[in-house]
Amino acid sequence: MTDTAANPAPGALLIVQELVNTLDVEAGTDAIETPAGLRDWLRDRSLAPADLRPTDDEIARMAEFREALRGLLRANNGDPVDPEALRSLNRAGRGGLRVRFDEDGTAALVPQPEEPIAAVVGSIVAIVFTSIADGTFARLKACPARDCGWAFYDLSKNRSARWCSMAVCGSREKVRAHRARQVKTTGV
Repeated sequence: MTDTAANPAPGALLIVQELVNTLDVEAGTDAIETPAGLRDWLRDRSLAPADLRPTDDEIARMAEFREALRGLLRANNGDPVDPEALRSLNRAGRGGLRVRFDEDGTAALVPQPEEPIAAVVGSIVAIVFTSIADGTFARLKACPARDCGWAFYDLSKNRSARWCSMAVCGSREKVRAHRARQVKTTGV
């Protein structure tokens, strides 16, 4: 796992990267598993009011949404698209988004005013939609290491980066593959 700051996604897509990285599989920590953790994470990104009091159901909904996003990021890294992740994201996308046109001729997807967590999910879905449209989403990937899953932004010229960190996860995978070959050839 690497620090998000090492290869941050551009613009608002960074919020998606940071949401996926609220779960650190290797360390066994989840920054949004408590009401205070989710509230603080949302507040720090100006996504919800400071007095938000998330319920257990809302925490579970955000965690499910996060893991569905991770599924898409794994697909960006060559894994098959997870049908359950797609179902979850399609449910999340029903959060009342509408198109808003501005005086400068731009348009944006914005959530309808509803309960705060639905508005947050809607805002993040809008970020994903916009980044798919502008081509940046395909570079946001999840590390395929089974003990990682960290979201990273692929800065390689040919979009071929596979690991969040070649020095950590890539190296571990190379060692695993080497050991597997050794066992296969030597039987040990």
